[in-house]
Amino acid sequence: MFNFFRISLNTFREALREPIYFLMLAAALLVIYHTPSAALYVFSEQLKLVVDTSMATALVFGLVAAALTAGSTVTREMRNGTVLLLLSKPVSRPVFVLGKIAGIGVASVLFTVLCTFAAVVAVYIAADQFRMDMQVYFLALGTVAAAVAAGMIANFLRGSAFAEVGVWAIALFTAGLCVYCCLANEKPALAMGDFARALALIALSIPAMSTLAVALALGVDVVANLLVCSAVFFAGLVSGFIFHGPFYREMAPGLLKSLFDLLYSILPNWQYFWLADAVAVGRPIPGAYVVWAAVYSAVYTVIAAMWAVAVFRNREAA
Repeated sequence: MFNFFRISLNTFREALREPIYFLMLAAALLVIYHTPSAALYVFSEQLKLVVDTSMATALVFGLVAAALTAGSTVTREMRNGTVLLLLSKPVSRPVFVLGKIAGIGVASVLFTVLCTFAAVVAVYIAADQFRMDMQVYFLALGTVAAAVAAGMIANFLRGSAFAEVGVWAIALFTAGLCVYCCLANEKPALAMGDFARALALIALSIPAMSTLAVALALGVDVVANLLVCSAVFFAGLVSGFIFHGPFYREMAPGLLKSLFDLLYSILPNWQYFWLADAVAVGRPIPGAYVVWAAVYSAVYTVIAAMWAVAVFRNREAA
């Protein structure tokens, strides 16, 4: 158990030190913070645009960051033979794989949580359909700039990893700005409780993809990993329509229908975690739905982790 926690912690810190992680996070936050500016050109639908774009940015950037981080950490260790040094010590292969999955998963969830904080701030920036709250807008941009400055100063004075310090600075500043907006600003015309549940669902979808990315990183390169994860993501978005849609309902029972059921069960249905439309129209999101979505994500994550352990058990380490 000690080895598992050590591998998880080291993998988590290594993921935060990856420059691509910090660049993806900063880019996602800047996209979210600039979303309200586009809402000025949408009559009476500004909050819907901000909610949809912010949640889509958090989901897509989170999934891409999970694949890239897993590829740049696990694949690099497999390629340069670092994994051999670990396995030569009293560390079993399942512990190694599960530790990598846990570390990458926590880093990916942290990425998405910070994006959800930024999404809340973006809702407060979109004050109404004719103006933006420029004070909150410039504070939001200032958090990213301050995080970059903190990373530069820490790297210059102490030799600390720029990306890691920058990520923690973004986490501190973004969380503080989110709390400030919720306490000091006028409440937006949006059910914030339902919005928080919808954002929580986005964060719950990330562990499944990060686990799949780690499993693929044990055998393929970064580019192939990203391509496969992208294919699984887009296939999962439309799996309900393709495999359980009108064509499926008109299909006679048989082998083809069983094949469609199998593919629908294997592919993760990301639509379960996407409730931006419900938030936009004011439909309440039950807490039980969030619980069952968490169970669905946990089951898929466990299955993907078992597959990763089985694949790595009989594979050459380097």
